[in-house]
Amino acid sequence: MSPFQQQLMTALDALDRAFAGEEPFPVEGCTYCYAERDFTELSGPLHLISDDMVTSVAMEVPGHWNDFPRLFRRLTPRIIRLVVTGRFHVDEDLIASRLLAAAWTTWREPLAEALRDVWSAWWRTTLHTHPSPVPIRETLSLVTVATNTLRPWLDMWTATRTPAADAHMADLVDDVLFEFEITDLRMGFYDEYHATAELLGWLLTDARDRVDDARLDDPYLQAHQRTASRHRDSPGTP
Repeated sequence: MSPFQQQLMTALDALDRAFAGEEPFPVEGCTYCYAERDFTELSGPLHLISDDMVTSVAMEVPGHWNDFPRLFRRLTPRIIRLVVTGRFHVDEDLIASRLLAAAWTTWREPLAEALRDVWSAWWRTTLHTHPSPVPIRETLSLVTVATNTLRPWLDMWTATRTPAADAHMADLVDDVLFEFEITDLRMGFYDEYHATAELLGWLLTDARDRVDDARLDDPYLQAHQRTASRHRDSPGTP
């Protein structure tokens, strides 16, 4: 295990400890989709809740539960450990959107801080591991949507000059340049974060000398970036 992977495991263990005080509570929800035994399971000890039930909660729309934020918060250590180790068969964009629905940044500071530490450790580990358990685009999307900011993650990538980081960069470019998706790139299951201006600008400047892809020199992309930058910098632009 690399030092970065060890740091991630340490952050995940700290996440478990931070959330250990989240007590069971009587879970209720949609009786059309779930049976009483499901509610009983979700109301019991965390370690006895099956992975299938954890997955179901992560995928289900929040309105199916009587107290979705509290339920998701209690399951967070289970969900996040499975996500970052590539063992959770749920769209990473959906997890990011569910975290927003659960208002994770408003949780008690030890809980929110433990999650922030996982995001940073996961991102560092990813940049030093290729291939990674979770594809780079999905990882970047989750941490961006969850934190509502893209630039810090790009800055870390700029500062990480390793073969793994460069290989991830090539993977991302190949992905987002397919049919020029980069010109309208949105992150999150519900398209919460419009990433085009920041990501394209970064690819054309900070990352350009690290990616051997002639498509980045296409005049269409250059013109699109100038337009996107002007729009972003215009007074009164949301």
